[in-house]
Amino acid sequence: MVPTGPFSAENKVFEQHRDEWFHLHPGEFVAIQDDVIVEGFFGTYAEALRSGLQRFGVSRSFLVKQVWITEPVYCVS
Repeated sequence: MVPTGPFSAENKVFEQHRDEWFHLHPGEFVAIQDDVIVEGFFGTYAEALRSGLQRFGVSRSFLVKQVWITEPVYCVS
């Protein structure tokens, strides 16, 4: 599936690396802007967000995503 819409470039990069990252960094977080990946993986969302803000600033969006093979599904009722 080809990602479209907001963060499509970032999701494409994530999909290209998903299997490799899952084997090396399962459950950790990564920050991506366009095709630029913040160096390192992070144990928490907050750490990845902080690193992304330091690297990219606040002028443009970037993606913080947890490394899993399949996306978790949450049901709220």
